[in-house]
Amino acid sequence: MSVLEGKKILLGVTGSIAAYKSIILLRLLKREGADVQVIFSDSANNFVTQLTFSTLSEKKVLTDFFEDDDKVEWVNHVELAEWADYMIIAPITSSTLSKLVTGNADNLLVATYMSTVCDVFFAPAMDLEMYNSESTKINIRSLVERGNIFIKPAKGYLASGLNGEGRLEEPENIFNILVDHISEKLIYNKKNILVTAGPTHEMIDPVRFISNHSSGKMGHEIAKEAASLGANVVLVTGPTQINLRNNSIKVVNVTSADEMFEKCLSELKKMDYLIMAAAVSDFKPKKISKTKIKKNIKKTFNLELVKNIDIISELSKLKKPNQKVIGFALETENEIVNAKNKLEKKQLDAIILNSISDENTCFNSDKNKIHFITKSKTKKFKLKFKNEVAKDILHEIYNL
Repeated sequence: MSVLEGKKILLGVTGSIAAYKSIILLRLLKREGADVQVIFSDSANNFVTQLTFSTLSEKKVLTDFFEDDDKVEWVNHVELAEWADYMIIAPITSSTLSKLVTGNADNLLVATYMSTVCDVFFAPAMDLEMYNSESTKINIRSLVERGNIFIKPAKGYLASGLNGEGRLEEPENIFNILVDHISEKLIYNKKNILVTAGPTHEMIDPVRFISNHSSGKMGHEIAKEAASLGANVVLVTGPTQINLRNNSIKVVNVTSADEMFEKCLSELKKMDYLIMAAAVSDFKPKKISKTKIKKNIKKTFNLELVKNIDIISELSKLKKPNQKVIGFALETENEIVNAKNKLEKKQLDAIILNSISDENTCFNSDKNKIHFITKSKTKKFKLKFKNEVAKDILHEIYNL
């Protein structure tokens, strides 16, 4: 999950030749899962079409206090402002800039701005002398003093043919400024988190393997939630049916326990947290047949197994004092006692006990019921959807 996933954003577009860049910004926001409502000033219609923005945003572009469809309907600018988590006005012209300062709410965009309680970003686009005028400087300073976030124009060739400041900042940079602003307030901002997920497949021959029922859902939800909380996430996952697409998460696909250990080891040094949610096979065949093992007339078949490497124990031995290692336990009896023993034996900072006492939990389920256990406390959580469980886990880990 990106830090923008589910965020509600108002995108204001005003009458500037640079308005076409807002299309790119809109695509970037939508790609990361943001819910975007576009508001045009009247003059924006002279430079870009509403059709493009409505298609990309999947919402009708708002332009006026009243919408004339089958019936006249009032657009409530107060509700719009309360709906938004963030507002971006890009490009903003000298005229709109002035109206924001004076409160001249003669259009929907300015009226909505006047009602906002969220963070507002404004990115001017205007000609060189207009941008350098004393009036513009005063207006920008006034908005900044009120808590609005100024995105400084870039230098370059302008529509007039002049060369200098006044170009709308590039959409990618505006996008990054927003992401950085959001990330600064997140609890895992700039933290590096390694998450393991899913089962491992230990091959018997080219077509058969030893594994378990793990779906990988819990680990994937933890990875997504960690990314939404600002972390740089590496997800090392065994074979699952989950197709995770998130630009904030580096996904490393593995098959066996040996491969998982190798990949985790290569990432260990730069990690702040290791959250080991994978259901690693305890055993693997001593020998892997290079060809498919044929059925024969014998009623029994002996398969010699050897222990797999204990990934979490080995990583715990190598961790630095500032690193935290969190494990998972699935027990069928003496759950709390066995989980605490595992916590101590493997030198973990915390362990999450998965319960299978409820038929709606654990393997292949969308829900889970856990205990979060450290040396000093055991905290029990109710049955929840795994995305909510991931939030609980990460907030408990943050307080270790």
